[in-house]
Amino acid sequence: MIEAPFEVVFEPLGEDAVLLRLGDGIDAEVNRRVHALAAAIQSRRPAWLREIVPAYACLALQLHDECDRDLEPLQRVRKWWSAQDFHAAGDARADAAPLEVPVCYGGEFGPDLADVAAHAGLPESAVIERHLAGDYRVAMLGFAPGFPYLLGLDPRLAMPRLDTPRTRVPAGSVGIGGAQAGIYPREGPGGWRLLGRTPLTLFDPARASPSLLSPGQRLRFVRIDATGFARQAGRRGRTPRP
Repeated sequence: MIEAPFEVVFEPLGEDAVLLRLGDGIDAEVNRRVHALAAAIQSRRPAWLREIVPAYACLALQLHDECDRDLEPLQRVRKWWSAQDFHAAGDARADAAPLEVPVCYGGEFGPDLADVAAHAGLPESAVIERHLAGDYRVAMLGFAPGFPYLLGLDPRLAMPRLDTPRTRVPAGSVGIGGAQAGIYPREGPGGWRLLGRTPLTLFDPARASPSLLSPGQRLRFVRIDATGFARQAGRRGRTPRP
């Protein structure tokens, strides 16, 4: 629910987009409003709107290239906005059951588990318990196709990124970057602290919806062992690699 009043700052974004800024930085309440507003705009989607792209504290609206250019994008969005009432807008995804994401922790799957435990002053088992207990929300997708930036990490587990990023992070790696949690959808470089790995395929361009997760979606992690990882990865046609 978006409570009234709330302030939105409109900014031009290139030649065919407008940025709606609701705040700054990483704030769970601001991000909740971003996704509620995205859902409200989607529910009354104007014909000129091509894409809605939510981020932590702002929302980008991209217009169709062929839309009437009598009005500049910023003018068009402002004119449409003035005729709307978003004070009672809600996001149905906030009440939806979270998606369960299986994770195998530690060892070759989570090489940074011991370092995170030492940094937090906790045993590894407590780090895993706290990570599993989080109620996570996809704040935004970015960095790589399908990469979810997750709010909801236990503050005790927050830890800076590696000083020197790895050149290869396996697909499905579940990590911590500062106060954020995230999952690497594909193999590639990265500097987040790796706690474990999921056998789920987060991004597949052959699917009707390539990204498994979407902005605003809730998820929770569920622990599995190496045998469970291999079984689930096999069902999805993937071979687990260290």
